Amino acid sequence: MPNPHTDPGSSPRLRTLVAMPAETWSEVITPAAHDRLENVANLLGLHPAGSVAAGLPRLEGAFAEVAEELAAAEVLLTGWGCPRITADVLDAAPKLRAIVHAAGTIKTFVDPVVFDRGIEVSSAAAANAIPVAEFTLAAIVLAAKRAFRHRDWFQASGTKRPLPGAPILGALGTTVGVLGASRIGRLVIERLQSLDVDVLVSDPYLSPAEATELGARWCELPELFAASNIVTVHAPLLQETAGLVSAELLAAMPDGSVLINTARGGLVDHAALERECVSGRLDAVLDVTDPEPLPLDSPLLRAPNVFITPHLAGAMGNEVTRLGEAAVAEVERLAAGQALAHSIHREDLGRIA
Repeated sequence: MPNPHTDPGSSPRLRTLVAMPAETWSEVITPAAHDRLENVANLLGLHPAGSVAAGLPRLEGAFAEVAEELAAAEVLLTGWGCPRITADVLDAAPKLRAIVHAAGTIKTFVDPVVFDRGIEVSSAAAANAIPVAEFTLAAIVLAAKRAFRHRDWFQASGTKRPLPGAPILGALGTTVGVLGASRIGRLVIERLQSLDVDVLVSDPYLSPAEATELGARWCELPELFAASNIVTVHAPLLQETAGLVSAELLAAMPDGSVLINTARGGLVDHAALERECVSGRLDAVLDVTDPEPLPLDSPLLRAPNVFITPHLAGAMGNEVTRLGEAAVAEVERLAAGQALAHSIHREDLGRIA
């Protein structure tokens, strides 16, 4: 007898409403991923001819125009541009079992009532963490070499000699402090094992023993900033973490050290950071700022010891298909009666980005 979970010739078991705009679908779901989905799910909301999701922009306003599909859906496959999922939406979706998000945070569109109704929720945040960790490791290596300062010096002077007065670190023997043992923070610590560096980590939800298992030494925030040549920020921006990287912590960093932020600009006291960088005492690599973008007259944009990128560390271009692959794998697990690999629970909401 054919297996309805895996046999393409049988009726798919999971009725899955694709709740994302057409442009998002085309970015994150490859043809191969689409084929995998059709092996385990009856996709609702798609153009019947295939991968062109002609009807999906209807979802940008509300679920009202797809009421019939919503009533039948067992799974919502969501992405950027999904409308907020409220109690009214859930009332119209009596068969809904799970929400599988083909992107990072779910806090912008999943109302907490979803968890009260016992609906499973999954996110592709772990897939999005990979390019951020890769970007961060590259930033650590380049910042340690003062590559950004020396690029400008070389272009202006034409000489190979190091920029006079610039601190030279190099990665060997340096101490890297990781603020936050988030998904990204843990991947960064893992990748730092390839370098000859000492790794510190500070996170209130991590024990010293767990830090050791990751390959780092746990410490309090003041020690992390005072002892590190490079500090990289990987905490979520929450009400209680806004401005976490304070003027006092920045002042505790050794002269010539580097702050890297690929998390959220609001985690850092930017007025204090500006003072430290403009004075030349600290360097910074910032993929995020506060505000974002910075005003064009910001001294940080002109400081030779500050390297700023336009919030590009997360999944972009071909990297976003990794998010789709992660979401498809979750739908496959649901169809096979397996547990989700990247579940989000109500108690997680207070400490995730």
